[in-house]
Amino acid sequence: MAAAAELSLLEKSLGLSKGNKYSAQGERQIPVLQTNNGPSLTGLTTIAAHLVKQANKEYLLGSTAEEKAIVQQWLEYRVTRVDGHSSKNDIHTLLKDLNSYLEDKVYLTGYNFTLADILLYYGLHRFIVDLTVQEKEKYLNVSRWFCHIQHYPGIRQHLSSVVFIKNRLYTNSH
Repeated sequence: MAAAAELSLLEKSLGLSKGNKYSAQGERQIPVLQTNNGPSLTGLTTIAAHLVKQANKEYLLGSTAEEKAIVQQWLEYRVTRVDGHSSKNDIHTLLKDLNSYLEDKVYLTGYNFTLADILLYYGLHRFIVDLTVQEKEKYLNVSRWFCHIQHYPGIRQHLSSVVFIKNRLYTNSH
């Protein structure tokens, strides 16, 4: 999904009225937002943080210093590790690492829903939608997290819903 489309989804989920025009620059199609009263903003996470502040929902950026740092860490992860990595091996390595991380967490920061969850959900959607039932079971923590985020009010919007089977098909007793 193009960054401009993601930012439009984010605007809608934040309750902002549409009106921002996005362009893309360079080979990697970095999103650019031309603001009404100042310089343009460049980059997915920069623009996303600006939109969160514009919507007066700063809690999505983290409530403690540690949580803010974790949100920033995952926003960087999204841009550096998820975007541009399209080989199946890259994605499976990424999902394996994310699966381990999410083992004892509801959200990326632990127990609070943040911008990091929203942008990682949007970034991973195109990969998760193509996973087989067995792969979804292999990455059970990612599947749980993803299913939870896609059902969060206003997040999924027009994106296809990914189906997760509640009962495990296979046991590990082979």
